[in-house]
Amino acid sequence: MTLAAGMTLTFGMSVKELNKASKEELVQIKGIGDKKADAIIKARKKSKFKSFEDVEKVKGVGPALVKNIKNDVKVKETKKKSKQ
Repeated sequence: MTLAAGMTLTFGMSVKELNKASKEELVQIKGIGDKKADAIIKARKKSKFKSFEDVEKVKGVGPALVKNIKNDVKVKETKKKSKQ
């Protein structure tokens, strides 16, 4: 018997991780699309984020999105197959 399982993991992102996250990683965050990811990347190139309050200064980013960044980053785990 072959089983395939997928799992969604929830974890928080620190400011340090946000400063290094790729565009692909940023768009996985609920509420961040291409334009907001680009704005975040552009802002952090000018000056690294020191706090989440700095992130809120980016156009289109508010307290709700910062909360998603801190708490609701969702990443799909690859499917695993097992034989029994």
